[in-house]
Amino acid sequence: MKVEVKKISTIKRELKFEVPKDRVSAAMDEVYKEFGKVAKIKGFRPGKVPRHVLEQHHGRQAHEETIRKLIPEIYQEGIEKESLHPIDMPEIHDVNLKDGKLTFTAKLELKPEVKIKDYKGLKVQRKDAKITDEDLTKTLDMIKQSQGKDKDFQIDDAFAKGLGFPNLEEFKQSLKRQMEMDKDRHNKTDVENQIIEALLKKTKVEAPPSLVKRQLERRLAENREHWKSHGMSEEDIAKKEEENKKGLQEAVEKDIQVYLILDKIAQEEGMDIQEGENLPAKVIEFLLKEASWG
Repeated sequence: MKVEVKKISTIKRELKFEVPKDRVSAAMDEVYKEFGKVAKIKGFRPGKVPRHVLEQHHGRQAHEETIRKLIPEIYQEGIEKESLHPIDMPEIHDVNLKDGKLTFTAKLELKPEVKIKDYKGLKVQRKDAKITDEDLTKTLDMIKQSQGKDKDFQIDDAFAKGLGFPNLEEFKQSLKRQMEMDKDRHNKTDVENQIIEALLKKTKVEAPPSLVKRQLERRLAENREHWKSHGMSEEDIAKKEEENKKGLQEAVEKDIQVYLILDKIAQEEGMDIQEGENLPAKVIEFLLKEASWG
C-alpha cells in the first residue's frame, strides 16, 4: 500500500492511497468465496458454483463489495502509519478500481493541537448570594404585576394563605430563601464561566469546520423543532434562523474550542473519564479546586 499525504491547512490533510494488485485480488477472492456460499444459480448447488460463473452473474456486486471492504481497512492502516489523529470520519473521493489496482483519496480533519500551560491557579471570584430588602420588594412588585390589571390587588396575609403560608412574613422569608438559592446557582455558573474565559484567553485552538458544521446543523434543527412546536410559521422560522445563525455559529465554535481545551487538560492530568461521564464538568471541578479564589 502506498499513501501520499498532502497538508491543506494546520488541521486538514488529503491522503492519496494506492492498493497493489495482490491485496485487491486477495480481498476479491474473499468476496467471491462469501458470494459462492449463498448464490442461487440454476444448475448449481449452493457452494458449488464455479468462479467464472459467479463473475458472470455477480461481477459488478463483487467489484463494489471489494471496494467497500478494502477502503476502511486501508484508510485505518494509512492513518496509523502516518500517525494521524482524525477528529471525524473522512470524505472519500476519486475511488477507482482499474487493472486490478485500487486508488482513492481521503480528506480528513485532524484533532487540533492544543498547547496549554498555567491552567492551575486561575483567578476566580464568587459573588455574594445575599438578597437585599430592595431585591425582595422588586420581586414582590413583579408578582403583583403578573396577577393582572386589578389595581386593588394586595400582597398581604390573605394572599400568602392562598399560597399555603400562615402569613405574609412567612411567605416573604420563603421567597427570600428561594431567591438566594437561585442567585447561588447563578453565581456558581458565573464562577465556571470565569474559568472558561481565562482558558480561552490563554489558549488559541482552531475549531474543526466539520465539527462546527455538524453541531450547527444539530442546533438549528433543535431550534426549528422548538419554534414549530410553539406554532411559528415556516416563513417566520426561516427568518428567525437567518437572524440567529451567525451568533449560533460563534457559540458552537466557542463550545468546541472549550471542549478541546478541557479534553487536553484531562489528558495532561491523566484523568480517567469513564463512558457516560461528563468530561467538561469533571475538568472544571478540578480547575475550581486548583483555582486562586479572590
